[in-house]
Amino acid sequence: MAKTKTMYVCGDCGSEHAKWQGQCNDCQEWNTLSRLSVDTSAVKSRRSGFAGKLTTPQTLGEVSAEDAPRLPSTFAELDRVLGGGLVPGSVVLISGNPGAGKSTLLIQVMCALADSHAALYITGEESLSQIAMRARRLQLPLERLKVLSETNVEAICTIWDELKPALLVIDSIQVMHTDDVESAPGGVAQVRESAAILIRQAKQTNTILFLVGHVTKEGNLAGPRVLEHMIDTFIMLEGDADGRYRTLRSSKNRFGAVNELGIFAMTERGLVEVSNPSAIFLSRGSEPSPGSIVMVVWEGTRPLLVEAQALVDESALGNPRRVAVGFEQNRLAMLLAILHRHGGLQVGDQDVFVNAVGGIKVAETSSDLALLLAIVSSFRNRALSMEMVCFGEVGLSGEIRPVPNGQERLREAAKHGFKKAIVPKANLPKNPIPGMAVIGVGRLSEALAALDE
Repeated sequence: MAKTKTMYVCGDCGSEHAKWQGQCNDCQEWNTLSRLSVDTSAVKSRRSGFAGKLTTPQTLGEVSAEDAPRLPSTFAELDRVLGGGLVPGSVVLISGNPGAGKSTLLIQVMCALADSHAALYITGEESLSQIAMRARRLQLPLERLKVLSETNVEAICTIWDELKPALLVIDSIQVMHTDDVESAPGGVAQVRESAAILIRQAKQTNTILFLVGHVTKEGNLAGPRVLEHMIDTFIMLEGDADGRYRTLRSSKNRFGAVNELGIFAMTERGLVEVSNPSAIFLSRGSEPSPGSIVMVVWEGTRPLLVEAQALVDESALGNPRRVAVGFEQNRLAMLLAILHRHGGLQVGDQDVFVNAVGGIKVAETSSDLALLLAIVSSFRNRALSMEMVCFGEVGLSGEIRPVPNGQERLREAAKHGFKKAIVPKANLPKNPIPGMAVIGVGRLSEALAALDE
């Protein structure tokens, strides 16, 4: 007879306790411990020795280093984020805000691949009729994809063994539960144990597994942090529910780069790939306006042209506001200090608002120079040329530092018809860019002087 051991797991931080208590010792939260039963017979058997077939260790030179075969997902933008396609036996966790389009993207992928591979879509949040209505509204093929409404992990694994699907979707992991854990679905213990069982089943059967995850009100993945360590790839689908465009970005990928970005547009037919992402971020007016400039940021393996906007206005408050949408708030405060010290521009009594057009989040430091020039343009109420782009990192001493892939950024800007560029001196191209005048600057004062040329 199997022996079980009872422990108590914190629902907020996941720490384990030998007995129930009102407060967690690690995170200091109250009433967050839930009961968890563990099979101790398996633990004792592991300590006493392994009775099965042992494998012989190999040297690294003996291990095959061939790339794992990949299955195209029928979406080039998704394949780009995944590192080239879906790897058999991999576990992909996709998360995002409600209404971002997670279920829509997965139902499109599964319906397209069901013609050539066995596919199973398991939902625990929606009814099967809701799934069918969405698929019909998107005009997707309905004949081959199998669907199931189930939340019990043990029942799912039994059906999994019977159908042997090549692709499987769990929507979502927060509503799944296992009989071994005595807590409500969505808790730390339930999510951790349910995910562990499903991931182990995917590895053993070489199945491509998609897990849909919820987010907290802060926009982070809900559930235990260990969930991100257990899966192979973690991607976030970002975008407002009332907006048209969605960005897909990976923050972990064992089979590719983690800095790739995929762009989609939400239409009546579902998510559609955007073949020229720079075009959607450059929908500017016909007349130049103060506080607007185009920067060239690098996302993954390609450059993107994004419009940066700034609004500087006299503050009626004792503490002027600093609002950054799409940029890092602390970096904006640092750049304003640099502008005062090395640019001679005092905005301490002004409200400063900055925005990256299109809803994109810019984390690269190459946006520093564009952000400062947009702020200067708004403060002076002087519009900049609509044919000008810029990029460069600004140091604390006012120097303009070079950024990677400067040549490719300039070529992308020239391809979209820009005639002038302000870049760091170290990023000046060795060969002239046809139709573009490139100005190299080494200090912030030189960049401000170049605006008047």
